[in-house]
Amino acid sequence: MTVIHTTPRAAVYDRGYRPYQGPRGGRREATLALWRLSVRRALGLRRSWRQKVFPWSLLVITTVPAIVDVGIAYAIRDDPFELARFEFLTYREYVGVSTSLLVFVALAAPDVVCPDRARRVLPLLFSRPLTGVDYVVAKVAAITTIVFGFAFLPHVVLFVGQMLVADGALDYVTDNLDVLWKVPVSAAVLAVYYAVVGVALASLTDRRIVGGVAILGVTLIPTAVVAIVAEASGGSTPLAVLDIRALPLVLRDLVFLGHIGTDSRLSGVEAGGVLGALSYVAVLLVGVATLLHRYREVDL
Repeated sequence: MTVIHTTPRAAVYDRGYRPYQGPRGGRREATLALWRLSVRRALGLRRSWRQKVFPWSLLVITTVPAIVDVGIAYAIRDDPFELARFEFLTYREYVGVSTSLLVFVALAAPDVVCPDRARRVLPLLFSRPLTGVDYVVAKVAAITTIVFGFAFLPHVVLFVGQMLVADGALDYVTDNLDVLWKVPVSAAVLAVYYAVVGVALASLTDRRIVGGVAILGVTLIPTAVVAIVAEASGGSTPLAVLDIRALPLVLRDLVFLGHIGTDSRLSGVEAGGVLGALSYVAVLLVGVATLLHRYREVDL
């Protein structure tokens, strides 16, 4: 019996790969590309429809109070006396009033940070003209952009709706000109804070669920503890500076009112506004320091 050995034939396939001939960018272009990728991932763009449901549902939820406010104002528009007295929601209260922004950060921040470390993508990213600072800037800017949009767009709905319902649209705009700068500034203060805190906590782990739980725990547990202490001490306490979630609202009050609002747990504390602002800055500095330490190129 003769055994015939056949040698498998080799084949070369032309897949059409061509060297890149376009312009080559540096650190700025790499940072912008990473920012765009992170924004798309957080919003579920170019992903399955299941990934899109949650972020866009949160935007709808944050907009509902504005729609309700405008709807009630429209219903009583024919009664000038009731319309003048009606105030369902103020612009100041609307900044940070919804916990949906915090829930979004708890899900989005780990989603844009943890997979890079879990899948060991960081060495590949830093093989490009991208530094640790660039990486941190791109990730924080991505979450900041979305949170700012989710906090600002409902105010646009509220402002435009109230303007159309009012007796004189031009008079309403004239009477509320200060809102045109106070709302964006307050929303930016809130967005930067949530983004830095969220991304910093998420950077401490490579598991998304752990990062999300850490964000919610660090922000919500101190709020509950401070509420108990404040209730026992008559409504205000210096320990309110430990309420990480409420610190951006202190700066919101300073922007809108020039002082802390009476609904703040620092309202009865001497120099409460200064304490709140300093605590806000301290939390940001700790968050930024944590991120820069976690994303040193020599420690990947």
